[in-house]
Amino acid sequence: MSPFHQQTLVVCLMVAVLAHSAGAKSAQDAQKRLSSLTTALGPAPVNLGTAGDFAILAKSGVSTVPDSVITGDVGVSPISQDAMTGFSLTSYPEGTFTTSTQVTGKLYAANDIAPTPVKMTTAVGDMEIAYTDAAGRVNPDHVEYNSGALGGTTLFPGLYKFETNVGFSTDCTISGSSRDTWIFQIAGDMSIADNTRITLAGGALASNIVWVVAGKTTHGAGSHFEGIILGATSAEFITGSSINGRVLVQTMVTLQQTTVTSPTTA
Repeated sequence: MSPFHQQTLVVCLMVAVLAHSAGAKSAQDAQKRLSSLTTALGPAPVNLGTAGDFAILAKSGVSTVPDSVITGDVGVSPISQDAMTGFSLTSYPEGTFTTSTQVTGKLYAANDIAPTPVKMTTAVGDMEIAYTDAAGRVNPDHVEYNSGALGGTTLFPGLYKFETNVGFSTDCTISGSSRDTWIFQIAGDMSIADNTRITLAGGALASNIVWVVAGKTTHGAGSHFEGIILGATSAEFITGSSINGRVLVQTMVTLQQTTVTSPTTA
């Protein structure tokens, strides 16, 4: 039995006991009471630095086919504001950022008024450091898990390493507690098929899930994704796709009526 399953069995037994105690009104209440007692599973968290202030961060640009719905800030650097297309930007009077009806947040570019250029250089540098950190983790718990075909699987906390492409042809579940962590090191491309969903279970948080992808990521029409994407190249979101997480890539992000929601933390 794996360490995760051993801990899961213990936690389930403890939840059952606490759920019947006078102070626990439900199994959910009992599980909350246990959260501070269980040991977090998975690799050490990836420090995003100031890159974690952004829902979308890219070096070559961000485009949208309206209307996309973005909750969180959007940034580009070292490219200029002209690389953010489809947003119908409105300049803030001080010139340090712009706004858009598609974004609940602010949009920043390298050519905005100071101190924004320094802010953006730092954020992109932090993104690159985070990528190097996540991609360089050693001693994986899983190597070539299910040959990279993750549709139909349940993914428990740990470090996963793939030298191939990774794809989701059907729905996938990521299961663990709100303190557990996941890192997926992907040497190729990553894709999720049309109308396919990644679902979180057991209290797992998108903010604790990192997909570090050397190739491009493609999100099919109507698909839903969970986690932080640290990409060395591009991320493409087809019509009606969505992500609960962050899109932090070193080239281009393209959106087509896409919903991007910054994740909550524990």
